[in-house]
Amino acid sequence: MSPSADPSELWLRRYRPVNDPAVRLFCFPHAGGAASAYLPFARRLAADVDVLAVQYPGRQDRRGEPLIESVDALVDGLLPALLAWADRPVAFFGHSMGATVAFEAARRLPPADADRLVHLFASGRRSPSVGRRDRFYRFDDELIDEIRRLQGTDSSLLDDRELLDMLLPAIRNDYRAAAAYEYRPGPRLRCPVTVLAGAADTHVTTDEAAAWAEVTAAATMVRTFPGGHFYLNDQLDAVCAEVTTTLAAVSTTALTAVPGADPG
Repeated sequence: MSPSADPSELWLRRYRPVNDPAVRLFCFPHAGGAASAYLPFARRLAADVDVLAVQYPGRQDRRGEPLIESVDALVDGLLPALLAWADRPVAFFGHSMGATVAFEAARRLPPADADRLVHLFASGRRSPSVGRRDRFYRFDDELIDEIRRLQGTDSSLLDDRELLDMLLPAIRNDYRAAAAYEYRPGPRLRCPVTVLAGAADTHVTTDEAAAWAEVTAAATMVRTFPGGHFYLNDQLDAVCAEVTTTLAAVSTTALTAVPGADPG
């Protein structure tokens, strides 16, 4: 399958293109987040990892597009872009709501492409099989207070009302999509899952992180880092080291097993 520019121009951002990567890592942002959140990944991961960050509608260079109000509809839109680049081993990394989007995208991969999915990294998110819904914040003050508490957004942005008014619609939309998400039991994933969590993250308990084992037939590993829900901000080097080590271990084996792949 050859990469196609049409869907990926909308949905994917490649900040450091790799011509002949060992693996492509698709990165899914958190609620209200944008592709640029994964620019540091592109700078820090191994040179043979091609980082493709998902850009949801309604933010940054897609700010003029309508917001998408459900996880399923997000996957409907972005799946063609993912498939266009699934010409070799791929891995998914999603943080918070992005982990749910990554999981649902993984479930939707056709069999041939599912064989190329070598790993799923689920960051800051309980297993989809856990029957606990996210809270949806109807009022701006409540939502802003929650954003401050999570410490994932620069406080100076939250103090700029004009800028905040631009950001809140996408954030509120994504919180609504996450709150409305319903897990549908089905076949388990065939790839291993690494769960990454902040030790002080009240959004993900130890049992909820371990429950990712319920949605994959392969191994599940749980890695805990200092920090809260946005532990990534302070633990970026450690997380990227974890991702690099994991992908180095799986990509060579996977490359020899993927039909039509060139092991180099």
